[in-house]
Amino acid sequence: MQNLLRGGLFMDLESKIALALLCAFLVLGVVRLFAAPLKFALKLVLNTLLGFFALFLLGLTAPLTGFALGLNLFNALVIGILGVPGLVLLVLLQAVFV
Repeated sequence: MQNLLRGGLFMDLESKIALALLCAFLVLGVVRLFAAPLKFALKLVLNTLLGFFALFLLGLTAPLTGFALGLNLFNALVIGILGVPGLVLLVLLQAVFV
């Protein structure tokens, strides 16, 4: 046991500090590496949720305006990818072609 305490498996204070700094820099690097894609993904999810909420509001106003979009696969993909601008695109397409 005395051999382990003198330098076998245990680290001295300087080694622990160096390891902690290395780990902190690695964590900081990983966070900076994934910050931009994570921000983009959150923005895309928020835009999609706003688009579906706007489609819901359009459905609620359909009896008053006489204008509604159904929720089918094509509409869901367009709104899911483009969000609110996709909903505006679908409304314009329906107004022009129907």
